[in-house]
Amino acid sequence: MNMLSFLGETPTIALRLAQEECGEDAIVISTKKIANAKGTSKDMYEVVVAIEDEDKKKNLIYTKSAISKASENSQPIKTQVYDFKEEILKMQSVLEQVQKSIWNPKSQLYDLTIPPEFASMYNIFEQNEFDQEMTYTIMKKTIKQLPIALKSNPKKVNDFFKLILRRVIPIKHEVPLRKHQRKIIMMVGPTGVGKTTTISKLAARYAYKLGQNYKVGIVTLDSFRVGAIEQLQAYTNIMRLPLEIVKKPEGLSEALLRLKDCNYIFIDTAGSSQYDIDKIELINEYQKRVEELPIEKILVLPANVKHSDLLEIYKNYSRLSIDYLTFTKLDETKSFGNLISFAHKTKKSITYFSIGQNVPDDLIVSDSSFLIDCFMNNQCVRR
Repeated sequence: MNMLSFLGETPTIALRLAQEECGEDAIVISTKKIANAKGTSKDMYEVVVAIEDEDKKKNLIYTKSAISKASENSQPIKTQVYDFKEEILKMQSVLEQVQKSIWNPKSQLYDLTIPPEFASMYNIFEQNEFDQEMTYTIMKKTIKQLPIALKSNPKKVNDFFKLILRRVIPIKHEVPLRKHQRKIIMMVGPTGVGKTTTISKLAARYAYKLGQNYKVGIVTLDSFRVGAIEQLQAYTNIMRLPLEIVKKPEGLSEALLRLKDCNYIFIDTAGSSQYDIDKIELINEYQKRVEELPIEKILVLPANVKHSDLLEIYKNYSRLSIDYLTFTKLDETKSFGNLISFAHKTKKSITYFSIGQNVPDDLIVSDSSFLIDCFMNNQCVRR
């Protein structure tokens, strides 16, 4: 491509000179004003054109209306302009695709490049704040195991990732009790995570929603929080369920004896900071008074906290010998990778999800498909 420059007192004159010299096939590259060119007092205009071979042209032909207005006798001049905008947009699209496919350096794992067909799924993992090591493992396994024939099909790619995620999420399936069985469930966890509300939902579920007419009783050990007892009393009065209030460890065995005819007994505990070891140990004191009874301990955790906070909570509450997990506040976050990563790392199965404050409706029985749907959509998917 040859570049030529032409000067004129007006853009029209400069363009005419270019046309006369190079013909109508010249490509206009730029037009600009040059002050005092050629040593005169008048401003001049420079038109830069390029000449291409016939077989390399990819141009748009249009008429500059500004030229047609330059003089009364002038006629519209057809010229050719290279479509730079289209090429730039193509380049931007390619760069964005490459950027999505490059492993995030903060992971310190540099030996993995995400294929373009996995880029959108990788972005979902990033948006959900999924654990970096687990992301790396899942991506590497998928790249290796997914048949080449399926990689060009986005739906097949998504389905394969869902299958992998389903394998890493530990789930505790709900198994209704037989007629004469009894289960005691203790809910523990930090302040404000929704233990009392979750117990109320579960009590309503087992007493009225399963069609089995289970006898349900509730025990509260929470005499610290203002209004805690009143809240449970309001729920139990509405549902016509027995409530036992225990203020000292030695009173727990008597309370459970009074509820001996119940199929399900839920124990509500006082919430505390995960760093308040004394209050966590106090729960242990209650357990020691009834250690002959099998009590299922469920750690209640909020979904809207980061992965490192979940691990810190679990670390200190694990002294209570946690059996299972329940996650609350799923409606208050758009990131679910922390839940999957945490459950997988602790090897503790999930029992229930709480998705709002409505009792008893906003409760989901543990289901890996539900959590994966939330993960894929970056929001709590209500059913």
